[in-house]
Amino acid sequence: MANLLLVEDDPAIRSALIRSLRELGHAVNAVDGGMAALAGAVEQKPDVVVLDLGLPDVDGADVLSMLRAVSEIPVIIATARDDESEIVRLLDLGADDYLIKPFTAAQLNARIKAVLRRSGPGAEDPLLVIGGLSIDTRSRQVTIDGRDVELARKEYDLLLTLARRPGEVVTKRDLLAEVWQLAWGGSDRTVDVHLSWLRRKLGESAAEPRYVQSVRGVGVRLTAPAADAGPAAPAADADPAAPNSKLAPNSVQ
Repeated sequence: MANLLLVEDDPAIRSALIRSLRELGHAVNAVDGGMAALAGAVEQKPDVVVLDLGLPDVDGADVLSMLRAVSEIPVIIATARDDESEIVRLLDLGADDYLIKPFTAAQLNARIKAVLRRSGPGAEDPLLVIGGLSIDTRSRQVTIDGRDVELARKEYDLLLTLARRPGEVVTKRDLLAEVWQLAWGGSDRTVDVHLSWLRRKLGESAAEPRYVQSVRGVGVRLTAPAADAGPAAPAADADPAAPNSKLAPNSVQ
């Protein structure tokens, strides 16, 4: 059972979901507007927020942005909007999953359980250590050789996905599905650019990798560097794949 905050302005859909989710064993509090959703999320601290986008007072995308500024509560977008660029944008804003209407309560319940497995207590050891790289999943703090590493949300999600499968080659298709929730595929360029940014912040590059190893034609893996490798170099001030470079217009940040 989870404590859910359902944000849905359509009375018929809201009533049907409340009934079905409660029958599945969840505790459900429902609101019909964006400001009420923000207040409910902060005051009630639900386990998961199920968020519609077409709200009467504040667009759901803005609600998501404001919520992410103050909370890491998992958010599942549940909406009729099915534009791929919009889906990617919202996932990059911090949504944990995206469900397109119409859907069944069983489908939503499966997404809720999946999100809770990824974010709930006991889901994994809160501290992941690979060589000199340390990831605290509770605080989202990353250090390498004792140095703090500041990562953007998707860079952190990408690193965490690889760190949960150390030494295993993960395909770009799998990364698109797990990090960007694009199970039907997407642009490899999105992965390549974010990998470049991640490597830069870890003090390495594709030409001189330490932790992030590319396997040509297969994917990428995260491994501890060789024992005789020196500490990671501080991130350079300039990088050909930095967000302001010519690679950025075709990428997802």
